[in-house]
Amino acid sequence: MASTSDIRNGLCIRFNHDIYKITEFLHVKPGKGPAFIRTKMKSVTTGKTLENTFSAGHKIDDVRVETHKFQFLYNDGEFYHFMNTEDYTQIRLLEAALDRADLMKEGEVVTVLINTEDNLPLSVEMPASVVLEVTATEPGVKGNTATNATKPATVETGAEVNVPLFINEGDKIRVETEKGTYKERVKE
Repeated sequence: MASTSDIRNGLCIRFNHDIYKITEFLHVKPGKGPAFIRTKMKSVTTGKTLENTFSAGHKIDDVRVETHKFQFLYNDGEFYHFMNTEDYTQIRLLEAALDRADLMKEGEVVTVLINTEDNLPLSVEMPASVVLEVTATEPGVKGNTATNATKPATVETGAEVNVPLFINEGDKIRVETEKGTYKERVKE
């Protein structure tokens, strides 16, 4: 058992007969009344997001997890298949367990959180950013670098990202996985 002082991003807890991963939290200490923690949690089984407020000192049931490196192999439409980079065992996960499945390309190495009680995978953590190739966008215009204007671009995984006007098809860009936003153009 843990308390609300142990709440942090990425913590997995048992709540309402399900396992949730804390995605955001805010410790609030009002001038009047007791402190509380406002949280945003994502179910690792269904992918639904839930907001909840815990009073300070409230006991929470945390789930012990281990992290392992897995390589993304392929997506068969329903499941995403991964291979452990140490012992080459394979697992498959539903898209709901993945945060940004649309930014994951084959061969990408990710961190998988595994419940130590039953050895079942809970969720997948992507790297902070990924490099993807732009496959479709309107042609770039030379000199359009001073404004913050953007245009939609489709990357090799099929995801759509807003990019600056000077990005062309075939360019490689770095995308932040947490927000799914353009970060920079990558030179080869």
